[in-house]
Amino acid sequence: MALVPLADLLQKADQEEYALGAFNCNNMEIVQSIVNAAEAESSPVIIQASQGAIKYAGLNYIIALVRQAAEGTAVPVVLHLDHGTSFEQVMQCIRFGFTSVMFDGSSMPLEENIAQTRKVVEIARVFGVSVEAELGRIGGTEDDISVSDKDALFTDPAEAERFVAETDVDALAIAIGTAHGQYKGEPELDFDRLEEVNRRISCPVVLHGSSGVPDESIKKAIGLGVRKINIDTNIREAFVGAMRKVLNEKPDEIDPRKVLGPARQETTEVIREKIRLFGSSKKI
Repeated sequence: MALVPLADLLQKADQEEYALGAFNCNNMEIVQSIVNAAEAESSPVIIQASQGAIKYAGLNYIIALVRQAAEGTAVPVVLHLDHGTSFEQVMQCIRFGFTSVMFDGSSMPLEENIAQTRKVVEIARVFGVSVEAELGRIGGTEDDISVSDKDALFTDPAEAERFVAETDVDALAIAIGTAHGQYKGEPELDFDRLEEVNRRISCPVVLHGSSGVPDESIKKAIGLGVRKINIDTNIREAFVGAMRKVLNEKPDEIDPRKVLGPARQETTEVIREKIRLFGSSKKI
């Protein structure tokens, strides 16, 4: 199947009140894990590439890997740019075949974020590419992006309403208490804020920094309108943890396939669990 835009899948998810899993990739085995999990669960899926992944693997390699995976499966696959912080990078991803992009202008003043996001949306629409934006700043560190606790700002519902109305984005990532990376304790999400934002805006809500958020909180967030949930840290933990186990048990092992194969399988199982939690299993 050819790669599909995010907006098409979000519409169905919103109608049937489930969330789409958006899983970050860094190499071939993780791409395979994501698609294998989606196939096993008969679920649509979003494969994300961050700035760090693009820098590590190369844009052409990421696109080739994901396109090949999509063409070899019957499940709908979105190729999404995660946290694109420059207009030029977003345009490059659109030009090279991404079907969805995130323009992250959350570090900008509101007026500039609106203006830059609206410009991205206008161009992306021409190519049938979906656009996610961010309002409020999500704490923690993801690749080259780091937001300290003191700089993490929760999303203002009134600003969110204005932002969506003036940009016409397909999805909005908001800050309600999640963070990128590994949590030091259990996160406390501002569900009242989430409910108010969802009531005011016309597009689906995205939850970043969801690895480590308790299952019950995830379910509650979905019930309050979250339709895209980002998972990266849990993937890294599963992948590296499985590799470490093999190497600890067999320190003389030199065959990469015997190290990466178990990592791929463990990652697939973690992603399958997330898909079931998000409610997108058997939705194709």
